[in-house]
Amino acid sequence: MNFSKLIDIFRPAAFPEPITDPDEIQSRYKYWRVRIFYSIYFGYVFFYFTRKSFTFAMPMMINDLGFSKADLGILGSILYITYGISKFISGFLSDQANPRYFMATGLILTGISNLFFGLSSSILYLALFWGLNGIFQGWGWPPCTKQLTFWFSQKERGLWWSIKSTSHNVGGALIPLLVAFTGPLLGWRWSMYIPGIISIIMGLWLLERLRDVPGSLGLPSIETYKGEAEADKPLQQRDPPEARELLWSQVLSNGAVWVLALSYFFVYVVRTGFNDWGIVWLNEYKGYSYGEAAGSIAWFEVGGFLGCIAAGWGSDRFFQGRRVPFMVLCALGLLFAIVGFWFLPAGFLIAENLLMFIIGFLVFGPQILVGLAAAEFVDKHAACTANGFAGCFAYIGAASTGYPLGKVIDIWGWHGFFLALLICSAAIFLILFPLWAFPGRGGGKKIAEPEKVLAVSPQGSIS
Repeated sequence: MNFSKLIDIFRPAAFPEPITDPDEIQSRYKYWRVRIFYSIYFGYVFFYFTRKSFTFAMPMMINDLGFSKADLGILGSILYITYGISKFISGFLSDQANPRYFMATGLILTGISNLFFGLSSSILYLALFWGLNGIFQGWGWPPCTKQLTFWFSQKERGLWWSIKSTSHNVGGALIPLLVAFTGPLLGWRWSMYIPGIISIIMGLWLLERLRDVPGSLGLPSIETYKGEAEADKPLQQRDPPEARELLWSQVLSNGAVWVLALSYFFVYVVRTGFNDWGIVWLNEYKGYSYGEAAGSIAWFEVGGFLGCIAAGWGSDRFFQGRRVPFMVLCALGLLFAIVGFWFLPAGFLIAENLLMFIIGFLVFGPQILVGLAAAEFVDKHAACTANGFAGCFAYIGAASTGYPLGKVIDIWGWHGFFLALLICSAAIFLILFPLWAFPGRGGGKKIAEPEKVLAVSPQGSIS
């Protein structure tokens, strides 16, 4: 096998001669923006199929394989650890790679990982294949970040980013319904096989649909097309040393990115805690049927769907692009919603679903805004890296909801579970509240003095 040719597949596409006819530029931009957007949207929906398949098969695996909650929590933690590490590394690589092949290959490989997971029974092999799944899951979002950054301008990106982020919720809402149908009928293994097969097919579809950045199709940059200033050098003209320099100056030395990343840790503890353990809580503690519990989780995703759109649009419309105020208000609301869900008596399924909807709405707002803010506060050629860096912290938080939170439940019961989520919601509020006036748009500007990145001038720029 010629590995150099294999690596060449992931390298950015070459730039052809630029198109100069304004009508052709207009026509091609209109066509490719729509095609790129729906491709990354539906592609990411199926990344969620192969990430959350295990989550909703857990109750059946407990009965079939005799595992404890802590045992299954280990598998959840392994996925989130490998995914978090992969997201950072893949973010850096994605800034230098062709998103077409990077995303499609990741989806195919995560589908294959699900198939092998379904064939396994021992904790060792389950951990191995679920860890591999986490690695390939990290190939999903960074290419989406790159496409959104290069195909949509700063002034419109908040709305498009938030709409794109609803793909989490579409996938998250569909997979429990699929598992609730296939699991009791065919067994938990088919709850892994079916999402895996579908994702392999969708990965092949992405190979046909996606393309690289606008320049690879002879189109001008999005800033030029939209009449905005464009001072950035094309991605394909940058050599590796400069990419490493961007990694340091734009991300690792950027105080704003570090603060956002820290808040992301707690956001993901709350989000993943409800998403992964909610169905077990409703089924085991509240006594709802598996189908009723899965339906409640689907309402969590429906709330998240609307919360994503509201977050992008609302932070632009009401806070002039400042993302932090919206996140702070959501964190405050989460405190009350979690208390209500915790102490609601059993038997009020409609109220359970309503509270799940509200919690989903409130947690997915910060979830999409942290990633967006991280991408906006750096040069756009480092957007994937910044987003992946923050995402690494997020999935360390998600990993904490696996074995550690499972152990909390085993020792202190569900009261310990809800107390942990309340503490994390308070932490989100306390970390972000001092940054209420922090500017919401970095505009892809170079940060001249990264060690002073948290100093905000009267004009709202970072200095």
